[in-house]
Amino acid sequence: MANQKMERNLQARHISMIAIGGCIGTGLFMASGAVVSKVGSYGAVLTYALIGVIIYFLMASIGELATFYPVSGSFGSYATRFIDPGLGFAIGWLYWILWILVASVDIITLSKILHYWEFFRQFSSFSICVTFLILLYLLNLISVKVFGEIEYWITIIKVITVVVFLIVGIAIIFGVSSNPEAGLPTFIKNGDKTLSAGIGLFGVLSTAAFSFGGTEIVAVTAGESPNPKETMPKAVKQVFWRILIFYIATMFIISSIVSADDARLLDTNNVTASPFTIVFQNIGLGFAAMIMNVVILTSVLSAANSGMYVSSRQLFSLSSHKYGPKIFKELNSNSVPTIALSFSSVFMVVCFIFERYNPSGYYMLLSMVGIIVMIIWMASLVSQIRLRKAIVKQGKTAEEVLPYTAKTGVVGSYIALFSFAIITILQLVSDYITGGFLQMSYNLVCPLICLITVSYTHLTL
Repeated sequence: MANQKMERNLQARHISMIAIGGCIGTGLFMASGAVVSKVGSYGAVLTYALIGVIIYFLMASIGELATFYPVSGSFGSYATRFIDPGLGFAIGWLYWILWILVASVDIITLSKILHYWEFFRQFSSFSICVTFLILLYLLNLISVKVFGEIEYWITIIKVITVVVFLIVGIAIIFGVSSNPEAGLPTFIKNGDKTLSAGIGLFGVLSTAAFSFGGTEIVAVTAGESPNPKETMPKAVKQVFWRILIFYIATMFIISSIVSADDARLLDTNNVTASPFTIVFQNIGLGFAAMIMNVVILTSVLSAANSGMYVSSRQLFSLSSHKYGPKIFKELNSNSVPTIALSFSSVFMVVCFIFERYNPSGYYMLLSMVGIIVMIIWMASLVSQIRLRKAIVKQGKTAEEVLPYTAKTGVVGSYIALFSFAIITILQLVSDYITGGFLQMSYNLVCPLICLITVSYTHLTL
């Protein structure tokens, strides 16, 4: 192995599907039902529409950064160049931690899903986790082209599932099933829960925002696109419209067919609680639970695959910017950062061990993910705002300098930044109310890491 530049082997179709695949997951298949149950039909559709618009502002902002400064493992590099080297260091390592946690939790979830079938119950969750970790490691070791193709086809499975659900849902609404109440009567009736939700409307904003988590992968993959100046703007636009249509249409159909008072919607630990499953069960499809188990299985496998890919590229980026050991820059003949991939895999095993011997370990691993995502999103927005300010200070226009310019400019970035800050605060307040300071402290760790790192950098200069 030798130090060399990472090859740009991902195509536009890979980038679009990778970003879409990161968003169509258990958040859509499982958590969407809980949102309808908590805030009713109007609240669910409004919440996802609102977060979808904010995500568009975020994606447009990231699109500017990724086309102007395309690097593999982008977020730490953005913060370093446009905000502060100390914050860049912290964001870079937080992003690596984020995807280690995400990949680990997804593989652990995968092991739990496999226990749905009696054959897999003879194996422990830990052994299943290690087996699939090795499988994903080998797949990522081959080539970025292999990663792109696998992610592309897995995402197609998820997209087909959502499309079939939308078609079935529309057919039910128009009277194909024997349920005469399906359609607008049920949607309007479920709307009564929105009117009585009160402060609960604010509580589901974080759930909706986390459901869109993964869109930022498009910026990471920019570093391996042959022509990011052309592929990135197209990917940003396509991803936004597809995801927005998927989520809003899905929430409308769920709210029009399933009663918001259905107790199953809140049981997110059970595959039969998926609103997708409930809809299929309501039309007499006996294998609904098994079908959805397979789909959710491919969903978490896809997310774990993305997590392993992004975490290894993030270590490569950290090493390239002298924020990590030089050894992480070593690439094999397929342009894969093998040592970075191996190092990330070791820490995933540590997460498996932690979950195995800690009864609440699974939920503790999840507790930090949301806040880390928000911090990274906000840092990216600030980076784009500072880039625009630098362009103005040099007496130039954005159109003269940037290959791709966001239609919403910095106004959209400020709106998104303020929105994510409010959602983060509401999440911390919710943690404090439900679990006290101890539960809130888990989510305070990551902001403190950023603060301490930046402070230390400036104090030692």
